[in-house]
Amino acid sequence: QVQLVESGGGLVQAGGSLRLSCVATGDTFSYYPMAWFRQAPGKEREFVAAISRSGTVTRTEDSVQTRFAISRDDAWKMVYLRMDSLKPEDTAIYYCAGNKGGLWDRVYELPTFYEYWGQGTRVTVSS
Repeated sequence: QVQLVESGGGLVQAGGSLRLSCVATGDTFSYYPMAWFRQAPGKEREFVAAISRSGTVTRTEDSVQTRFAISRDDAWKMVYLRMDSLKPEDTAIYYCAGNKGGLWDRVYELPTFYEYWGQGTRVTVSS
């Protein structure tokens, strides 16, 4: 059984940076399609970024496209979300998600695609 554990969240001032990490434990996990989602207080969970099984295709939500970047290291079963120039509106709980299926070079943005979810890591950006 796959378990995903996020880390790296915290309190940061506007304009600052954070790198979120997600480690997979349990079953063989390498080369799963992965994604990050976030949920702000009182809002729906929303897509942030996704990466293909190959690691060569990524997709980042438009509002964070120039500031956030997703990457993966399958040797260490890790997925990362680098976040720069953070804004107060980025405040949310960030979730890592993964799934065993999927095409090699495709990214998946819908949360319903993902079977495995972490517990989330909180990011708070102060103004």
